[in-house]
Amino acid sequence: MTGNKEVITGNDYKRMIAGAYSAFLLEYENINALNGESLLDRKAGTHILRTIGAAAMSLRDLQAESIGGVSKRVGSAAVLGARGNAGVLISQILRGIAKGLSGKYEASSSVFGKSFQYGILYAQRAVNDEVERPIIVTAKAVAKGAYNAVRANLPITEILTEAINAGGIALSQVEHKCGFVDAGAKALMVFLQGCRNGLDGYYVSPVLLFSSGFKTSHDVPNPRYDLVYPYAVSCRLEKCRASKDDLAKMLKPMGKVIVIKSEGRDVLLYLHTDYPGNVLEQAVDWGTMEDVKIQNLAMPHNLKSVDKTMLDVAVLAIADDEASAQALEELGAIAVITKDKVSGPSVGDLINLIHSDIAKNYIIMANNVDNSLVMAQAKRLLNNNIEILYSTNLEEQIKALKVFNPEIPMKENIKNMNETLNVQ
Repeated sequence: MTGNKEVITGNDYKRMIAGAYSAFLLEYENINALNGESLLDRKAGTHILRTIGAAAMSLRDLQAESIGGVSKRVGSAAVLGARGNAGVLISQILRGIAKGLSGKYEASSSVFGKSFQYGILYAQRAVNDEVERPIIVTAKAVAKGAYNAVRANLPITEILTEAINAGGIALSQVEHKCGFVDAGAKALMVFLQGCRNGLDGYYVSPVLLFSSGFKTSHDVPNPRYDLVYPYAVSCRLEKCRASKDDLAKMLKPMGKVIVIKSEGRDVLLYLHTDYPGNVLEQAVDWGTMEDVKIQNLAMPHNLKSVDKTMLDVAVLAIADDEASAQALEELGAIAVITKDKVSGPSVGDLINLIHSDIAKNYIIMANNVDNSLVMAQAKRLLNNNIEILYSTNLEEQIKALKVFNPEIPMKENIKNMNETLNVQ
Protein backbone atom coordinates (compact mmCIF):
# COMPACT_ATOMS: atom_id res chain seq x y z
CA MET A 1 0.00 0.00 0.00
CA THR A 2 1.31 3.42 -0.94
CA GLY A 3 1.89 5.65 2.07
CA ASN A 4 -0.16 8.79 2.59
CA LYS A 5 2.09 11.77 1.75
CA GLU A 6 -0.17 14.48 3.22
CA VAL A 7 1.37 16.75 5.85
CA ILE A 8 -0.01 19.35 8.25
CA THR A 9 1.89 22.60 8.82
CA GLY A 10 2.07 25.21 11.53
CA ASN A 11 -0.31 27.43 9.55
CA ASP A 12 -2.78 24.53 9.33
CA TYR A 13 -2.65 24.18 13.09
CA LYS A 14 -3.24 27.90 13.56
CA ARG A 15 -6.43 27.54 11.49
CA MET A 16 -7.53 24.61 13.61
CA ILE A 17 -7.24 26.64 16.83
CA ALA A 18 -9.14 29.54 15.25
CA GLY A 19 -11.77 27.04 14.11
CA ALA A 20 -12.13 25.62 17.62
CA TYR A 21 -12.54 29.13 19.00
CA SER A 22 -15.16 29.99 16.37
CA ALA A 23 -17.09 26.80 17.18
CA PHE A 24 -17.23 27.62 20.89
CA LEU A 25 -18.18 31.21 20.18
CA LEU A 26 -21.37 29.80 18.63
CA GLU A 27 -21.95 26.96 21.10
CA TYR A 28 -20.64 27.98 24.52
CA GLU A 29 -23.99 29.15 25.87
CA ASN A 30 -25.69 25.96 24.69
CA ILE A 31 -23.00 23.95 26.52
CA ASN A 32 -23.50 26.07 29.65
CA ALA A 33 -27.17 25.04 29.60
CA LEU A 34 -26.32 21.32 29.65
CA ASN A 35 -25.70 19.12 32.68
CA GLY A 36 -22.22 19.83 34.01
CA GLU A 37 -22.32 17.54 37.05
CA SER A 38 -19.66 15.13 35.82
CA LEU A 39 -17.11 17.94 35.71
CA LEU A 40 -18.56 19.89 38.63
CA ASP A 41 -18.46 22.85 36.24
CA ARG A 42 -21.57 24.97 35.85
CA LYS A 43 -20.10 27.13 33.07
CA ALA A 44 -18.16 24.58 31.03
CA GLY A 45 -18.85 26.37 27.74
CA THR A 46 -17.61 29.76 28.95
CA HIS A 47 -14.56 28.24 30.60
CA ILE A 48 -13.51 26.39 27.44
CA LEU A 49 -14.20 29.43 25.25
CA ARG A 50 -11.88 31.53 27.39
CA THR A 51 -9.22 28.82 27.54
CA ILE A 52 -9.15 28.48 23.76
CA GLY A 53 -9.28 32.28 23.52
CA ALA A 54 -5.99 32.43 25.44
CA ALA A 55 -4.51 29.84 23.05
CA ALA A 56 -5.72 31.73 19.98
CA MET A 57 -4.45 35.08 21.23
CA SER A 58 -0.97 33.60 21.71
CA LEU A 59 -0.74 33.24 17.91
CA ARG A 60 -1.74 36.78 16.98
CA ASP A 61 1.78 37.97 16.06
CA LEU A 62 3.58 34.65 15.84
CA GLN A 63 6.04 34.38 12.96
CA ALA A 64 7.04 30.75 13.55
CA GLU A 65 5.91 28.29 10.90
CA SER A 66 6.87 24.91 12.38
CA ILE A 67 3.96 22.89 13.71
CA GLY A 68 6.05 21.91 16.73
CA GLY A 69 6.66 25.56 17.64
CA VAL A 70 3.06 26.61 17.02
CA SER A 71 1.59 23.71 19.00
CA LYS A 72 4.00 24.32 21.89
CA ARG A 73 2.96 27.94 22.10
CA VAL A 74 -0.73 27.00 21.93
CA GLY A 75 -0.32 24.35 24.63
CA SER A 76 1.56 26.69 26.99
CA ALA A 77 -1.00 29.49 26.58
CA ALA A 78 -3.91 27.09 27.10
CA VAL A 79 -2.37 25.62 30.28
CA LEU A 80 -1.95 29.08 31.83
CA GLY A 81 -5.18 30.47 30.36
CA ALA A 82 -7.27 27.54 31.59
CA ARG A 83 -10.39 28.47 33.53
CA GLY A 84 -12.72 26.09 35.28
CA ASN A 85 -12.51 22.32 35.34
CA ALA A 86 -13.59 22.02 31.69
CA GLY A 87 -10.97 24.52 30.55
CA VAL A 88 -8.22 22.58 32.31
CA LEU A 89 -9.18 19.38 30.47
CA ILE A 90 -9.13 21.11 27.08
CA SER A 91 -5.78 22.72 27.95
CA GLN A 92 -4.38 19.27 28.68
CA ILE A 93 -5.55 18.02 25.29
CA LEU A 94 -3.68 20.89 23.63
CA ARG A 95 -0.64 20.23 25.82
CA GLY A 96 -0.67 16.57 24.81
CA ILE A 97 -0.96 17.43 21.12
CA ALA A 98 2.09 19.68 21.51
CA LYS A 99 3.94 16.78 23.12
CA GLY A 100 3.22 14.60 20.08
CA LEU A 101 4.31 17.32 17.65
CA SER A 102 7.41 18.45 19.53
CA GLY A 103 10.39 19.17 17.29
CA LYS A 104 8.43 18.73 14.05
CA TYR A 105 8.55 21.28 11.24
CA GLU A 106 5.52 19.62 9.67
CA ALA A 107 3.65 16.43 10.54
CA SER A 108 2.35 13.48 8.56
CA SER A 109 -1.22 12.32 9.05
CA SER A 110 0.11 9.43 11.14
CA VAL A 111 2.12 11.68 13.48
CA PHE A 112 -0.75 14.14 13.77
CA GLY A 113 -3.25 11.40 14.57
CA LYS A 114 -0.97 10.03 17.27
CA SER A 115 -0.57 13.50 18.75
CA PHE A 116 -4.33 13.66 19.27
CA GLN A 117 -4.11 10.40 21.17
CA TYR A 118 -1.46 12.04 23.38
CA GLY A 119 -3.93 14.85 24.00
CA ILE A 120 -6.68 12.51 25.15
CA LEU A 121 -4.22 10.69 27.43
CA TYR A 122 -3.16 13.97 29.07
CA ALA A 123 -6.82 14.90 29.65
CA GLN A 124 -7.47 11.55 31.34
CA ARG A 125 -4.48 12.06 33.63
CA ALA A 126 -5.72 15.51 34.64
CA VAL A 127 -8.91 14.05 36.11
CA ASN A 128 -7.02 11.26 37.89
CA ASP A 129 -9.88 9.73 39.87
CA GLU A 130 -11.79 6.49 39.96
CA VAL A 131 -14.96 7.91 38.40
CA GLU A 132 -15.08 7.38 34.64
CA ARG A 133 -16.68 10.66 33.69
CA PRO A 134 -18.70 11.02 30.45
CA ILE A 135 -16.02 13.25 28.93
CA ILE A 136 -13.39 10.55 29.55
CA VAL A 137 -15.63 7.81 28.10
CA THR A 138 -16.14 9.99 25.02
CA ALA A 139 -12.45 10.87 24.87
CA LYS A 140 -11.44 7.21 24.87
CA ALA A 141 -13.79 6.57 21.95
CA VAL A 142 -12.31 9.57 20.11
CA ALA A 143 -8.79 8.22 20.67
CA LYS A 144 -9.78 4.80 19.37
CA GLY A 145 -11.42 6.33 16.29
CA ALA A 146 -8.29 8.35 15.57
CA TYR A 147 -6.09 5.29 16.10
CA ASN A 148 -8.07 3.20 13.62
CA ALA A 149 -8.04 6.01 11.06
CA VAL A 150 -4.27 6.39 11.40
CA ARG A 151 -3.77 2.67 10.90
CA ALA A 152 -5.94 2.86 7.80
CA ASN A 153 -3.58 5.57 6.50
CA LEU A 154 -6.39 8.10 6.03
CA PRO A 155 -5.82 11.83 5.29
CA ILE A 156 -5.78 14.23 8.22
CA THR A 157 -9.31 15.59 7.72
CA GLU A 158 -10.67 12.04 7.59
CA ILE A 159 -8.78 11.14 10.77
CA LEU A 160 -10.60 13.97 12.53
CA THR A 161 -13.89 12.88 10.96
CA GLU A 162 -13.46 9.29 12.15
CA ALA A 163 -12.54 10.51 15.62
CA ILE A 164 -15.64 12.73 15.68
CA ASN A 165 -17.88 9.90 14.47
CA ALA A 166 -16.54 7.54 17.14
CA GLY A 167 -16.98 10.19 19.81
CA GLY A 168 -20.50 10.93 18.61
CA ILE A 169 -21.51 7.29 19.05
CA ALA A 170 -20.05 7.25 22.55
CA LEU A 171 -21.78 10.54 23.39
CA SER A 172 -25.14 9.05 22.34
CA GLN A 173 -24.52 5.96 24.46
CA VAL A 174 -23.60 8.08 27.48
CA GLU A 175 -26.71 10.22 26.96
CA HIS A 176 -28.90 7.10 26.81
CA LYS A 177 -27.32 5.71 29.97
CA CYS A 178 -27.37 8.95 32.00
CA GLY A 179 -30.58 10.42 30.63
CA PHE A 180 -28.97 13.76 29.76
CA VAL A 181 -26.35 15.31 27.49
CA ASP A 182 -23.17 15.84 29.48
CA ALA A 183 -21.64 19.31 29.07
CA GLY A 184 -18.03 18.11 29.18
CA ALA A 185 -18.52 15.33 26.62
CA LYS A 186 -20.46 17.66 24.31
CA ALA A 187 -17.75 20.31 24.64
CA LEU A 188 -15.12 17.80 23.55
CA MET A 189 -17.09 17.10 20.39
CA VAL A 190 -17.53 20.82 19.63
CA PHE A 191 -13.78 21.25 20.05
CA LEU A 192 -12.98 18.49 17.55
CA GLN A 193 -15.58 19.72 15.07
CA GLY A 194 -14.16 23.22 15.32
CA CYS A 195 -10.63 21.91 14.69
CA ARG A 196 -11.83 20.12 11.56
CA ASN A 197 -13.68 23.21 10.34
CA GLY A 198 -10.61 25.33 10.90
CA LEU A 199 -8.44 22.90 8.96
CA ASP A 200 -10.92 23.21 6.09
CA GLY A 201 -10.85 27.01 6.31
CA TYR A 202 -14.19 27.60 8.04
CA TYR A 203 -13.38 29.93 10.93
CA VAL A 204 -13.28 33.53 12.12
CA SER A 205 -10.08 34.96 13.63
CA PRO A 206 -10.77 35.99 17.25
CA VAL A 207 -8.41 38.96 16.88
CA LEU A 208 -10.16 40.30 13.78
CA LEU A 209 -13.57 39.49 15.21
CA PHE A 210 -13.28 41.85 18.15
CA SER A 211 -11.07 44.49 16.56
CA SER A 212 -13.75 44.96 13.90
CA GLY A 213 -16.36 46.00 16.46
CA PHE A 214 -18.23 42.69 16.63
CA LYS A 215 -21.62 43.12 18.33
CA THR A 216 -23.70 40.42 19.97
CA SER A 217 -26.83 40.20 22.06
CA HIS A 218 -24.94 37.99 24.50
CA ASP A 219 -22.16 38.77 26.91
CA VAL A 220 -19.35 37.24 24.82
CA PRO A 221 -16.00 37.23 26.65
CA ASN A 222 -13.45 39.30 24.74
CA PRO A 223 -10.36 37.13 24.06
CA ARG A 224 -8.06 40.11 24.54
CA TYR A 225 -8.72 39.80 28.27
CA ASP A 226 -7.52 36.19 28.20
CA LEU A 227 -4.02 36.96 26.98
CA VAL A 228 -1.47 35.14 29.13
CA TYR A 229 2.27 35.52 29.65
CA PRO A 230 3.82 32.04 29.51
CA TYR A 231 7.48 33.05 29.73
CA ALA A 232 9.45 34.44 32.66
CA VAL A 233 12.39 36.59 31.55
CA SER A 234 15.04 37.69 34.01
CA CYS A 235 18.34 39.47 33.48
CA ARG A 236 20.81 41.85 35.06
CA LEU A 237 21.48 45.14 33.29
CA GLU A 238 25.02 46.28 34.08
CA LYS A 239 25.58 50.05 34.07
CA CYS A 240 21.93 50.54 33.19
CA ARG A 241 21.28 53.86 31.46
CA ALA A 242 17.53 53.97 32.11
CA SER A 243 15.77 54.96 35.32
CA LYS A 244 13.49 52.51 37.13
CA ASP A 245 10.46 54.63 36.22
CA ASP A 246 11.37 54.64 32.53
CA LEU A 247 12.03 50.89 32.61
CA ALA A 248 8.60 50.32 34.11
CA LYS A 249 6.96 52.38 31.36
CA MET A 250 8.84 50.56 28.60
CA LEU A 251 8.24 47.09 30.03
CA LYS A 252 4.58 47.48 30.92
CA PRO A 253 3.26 46.94 27.34
CA MET A 254 5.36 43.76 27.03
CA GLY A 255 3.85 41.81 29.92
CA LYS A 256 3.48 41.76 33.68
CA VAL A 257 6.40 43.38 35.48
CA ILE A 258 7.29 41.54 38.67
CA VAL A 259 10.62 43.08 39.78
CA ILE A 260 12.70 46.11 38.80
CA LYS A 261 15.38 46.36 41.47
CA SER A 262 18.42 48.63 41.61
CA GLU A 263 21.70 47.13 42.80
CA GLY A 264 24.24 49.92 42.63
CA ARG A 265 24.57 50.90 38.95
CA ASP A 266 23.00 47.59 37.92
CA VAL A 267 19.29 46.78 37.62
CA LEU A 268 17.67 43.39 38.09
CA LEU A 269 14.66 42.78 35.82
CA TYR A 270 12.05 40.05 36.09
CA LEU A 271 8.78 39.93 34.17
CA HIS A 272 6.28 37.57 32.58
CA THR A 273 5.72 38.04 28.85
CA ASP A 274 4.33 36.28 25.79
CA TYR A 275 7.20 37.31 23.49
CA PRO A 276 10.59 37.08 25.26
CA GLY A 277 12.44 38.19 22.12
CA ASN A 278 10.75 41.60 22.24
CA VAL A 279 11.98 42.15 25.79
CA LEU A 280 15.57 41.20 24.98
CA GLU A 281 15.58 43.27 21.81
CA GLN A 282 14.63 46.36 23.82
CA ALA A 283 16.87 45.57 26.79
CA VAL A 284 20.09 45.59 24.73
CA ASP A 285 19.73 49.37 24.50
CA TRP A 286 19.42 49.88 28.26
CA GLY A 287 22.67 48.33 29.43
CA THR A 288 24.89 45.25 29.18
CA MET A 289 22.75 42.15 29.73
CA GLU A 290 24.06 39.41 31.99
CA ASP A 291 22.50 36.30 33.56
CA VAL A 292 19.70 36.12 30.99
CA LYS A 293 17.18 33.38 31.75
CA ILE A 294 13.94 32.44 30.00
CA GLN A 295 11.56 30.03 31.72
CA ASN A 296 8.33 28.48 30.41
CA LEU A 297 5.84 28.97 33.24
CA ALA A 298 3.48 26.36 31.75
CA MET A 299 6.03 23.63 32.55
CA PRO A 300 6.66 22.27 36.07
CA HIS A 301 9.29 24.44 37.72
CA ASN A 302 10.65 25.51 41.08
CA LEU A 303 9.69 28.84 42.56
CA LYS A 304 12.88 30.80 43.11
CA SER A 305 13.03 34.11 44.87
CA VAL A 306 13.97 36.98 42.59
CA ASP A 307 13.67 39.62 45.28
CA LYS A 308 13.62 39.27 49.07
CA THR A 309 10.43 37.49 50.12
CA MET A 310 8.44 38.85 53.03
CA LEU A 311 6.74 35.69 54.32
CA ASP A 312 7.47 31.98 54.62
CA VAL A 313 3.86 31.03 53.85
CA ALA A 314 0.89 33.04 52.61
CA VAL A 315 -2.74 32.26 51.85
CA LEU A 316 -4.29 33.14 48.48
CA ALA A 317 -8.07 33.13 48.85
CA ILE A 318 -10.37 33.34 45.82
CA ALA A 319 -13.05 35.98 46.35
CA ASP A 320 -16.15 36.88 44.35
CA ASP A 321 -16.36 40.55 45.33
CA GLU A 322 -14.79 43.36 47.33
CA ALA A 323 -16.80 42.63 50.46
CA SER A 324 -15.69 38.99 50.51
CA ALA A 325 -12.12 40.06 49.81
CA GLN A 326 -12.12 42.48 52.74
CA ALA A 327 -13.40 39.78 55.10
CA LEU A 328 -10.67 37.39 53.97
CA GLU A 329 -7.88 39.97 54.15
CA GLU A 330 -8.87 40.95 57.68
CA LEU A 331 -8.00 37.37 58.64
CA GLY A 332 -4.59 37.52 56.98
CA ALA A 333 -5.26 36.17 53.48
CA ILE A 334 -4.33 37.74 50.16
CA ALA A 335 -7.60 37.98 48.26
CA VAL A 336 -7.68 37.11 44.56
CA ILE A 337 -10.54 38.90 42.81
CA THR A 338 -11.19 38.35 39.12
CA LYS A 339 -12.84 40.94 36.90
CA ASP A 340 -15.67 38.62 35.94
CA LYS A 341 -17.44 36.51 38.52
CA VAL A 342 -18.46 33.81 36.04
CA SER A 343 -15.11 32.29 35.17
CA GLY A 344 -13.00 32.80 38.27
CA PRO A 345 -9.20 33.01 38.07
CA SER A 346 -7.15 31.37 35.35
CA VAL A 347 -4.12 29.24 36.16
CA GLY A 348 -1.98 32.13 34.88
CA ASP A 349 -3.60 34.59 37.31
CA LEU A 350 -2.45 32.42 40.19
CA ILE A 351 1.03 31.81 38.75
CA ASN A 352 1.58 35.55 38.20
CA LEU A 353 0.67 36.31 41.79
CA ILE A 354 2.70 33.44 43.23
CA HIS A 355 5.79 34.65 41.34
CA SER A 356 5.46 38.13 42.82
CA ASP A 357 7.74 37.25 45.72
CA ILE A 358 5.13 37.76 48.42
CA ALA A 359 6.10 34.49 50.07
CA LYS A 360 8.14 31.33 49.61
CA ASN A 361 5.12 29.01 49.90
CA TYR A 362 1.38 29.39 49.33
CA ILE A 363 -1.90 27.88 50.42
CA ILE A 364 -4.61 28.43 47.81
CA MET A 365 -8.18 28.52 49.08
CA ALA A 366 -10.88 27.83 46.49
CA ASN A 367 -14.39 29.17 47.01
CA ASN A 368 -16.32 26.73 44.79
CA VAL A 369 -15.87 23.35 43.13
CA ASP A 370 -15.89 24.71 39.56
CA ASN A 371 -12.20 25.60 39.80
CA SER A 372 -10.78 22.57 41.60
CA LEU A 373 -8.76 21.48 38.55
CA VAL A 374 -7.46 25.06 38.10
CA MET A 375 -6.00 24.87 41.61
CA ALA A 376 -4.62 21.39 40.92
CA GLN A 377 -2.98 22.58 37.69
CA ALA A 378 -1.29 25.45 39.52
CA LYS A 379 -0.01 22.96 42.09
CA ARG A 380 1.39 20.68 39.36
CA LEU A 381 3.36 23.59 37.94
CA LEU A 382 4.78 24.57 41.35
CA ASN A 383 4.46 21.32 43.24
CA ASN A 384 6.87 22.07 46.09
CA ASN A 385 5.52 25.51 46.92
CA ILE A 386 1.74 25.08 46.92
CA GLU A 387 -0.95 23.34 48.95
CA ILE A 388 -4.65 23.54 48.14
CA LEU A 389 -7.57 23.90 50.55
CA TYR A 390 -10.74 22.80 48.78
CA SER A 391 -13.18 25.09 50.56
CA THR A 392 -16.48 25.63 48.75
CA ASN A 393 -17.77 28.98 50.04
CA LEU A 394 -16.83 32.13 51.96
CA GLU A 395 -17.97 30.69 55.30
CA GLU A 396 -15.60 27.74 54.98
CA GLN A 397 -12.76 30.04 53.93
CA ILE A 398 -13.26 32.20 57.02
CA LYS A 399 -13.49 29.15 59.29
CA ALA A 400 -10.19 27.78 57.98
CA LEU A 401 -8.40 31.15 58.10
CA LYS A 402 -9.14 31.49 61.79
CA VAL A 403 -6.64 28.70 62.50
CA PHE A 404 -4.01 29.83 59.98
CA ASN A 405 -0.69 30.70 61.61
CA PRO A 406 2.04 32.30 59.42
CA GLU A 407 4.64 31.35 62.01
CA ILE A 408 4.33 27.58 61.46
CA PRO A 409 5.22 25.49 58.35
CA MET A 410 2.84 25.21 55.39
CA LYS A 411 2.24 21.46 55.84
CA GLU A 412 1.22 21.96 59.46
CA ASN A 413 -1.06 24.84 58.51
CA ILE A 414 -2.87 22.90 55.81
CA LYS A 415 -3.37 20.00 58.25
CA ASN A 416 -4.92 22.28 60.88
CA MET A 417 -7.10 24.10 58.35
CA ASN A 418 -8.38 20.86 56.82
CA GLU A 419 -9.15 19.43 60.26
CA THR A 420 -11.18 22.54 60.99
CA LEU A 421 -13.27 21.81 57.91
CA ASN A 422 -13.52 18.12 58.88
CA VAL A 423 -11.65 17.10 55.73
CA GLN A 424 -9.94 13.75 56.19
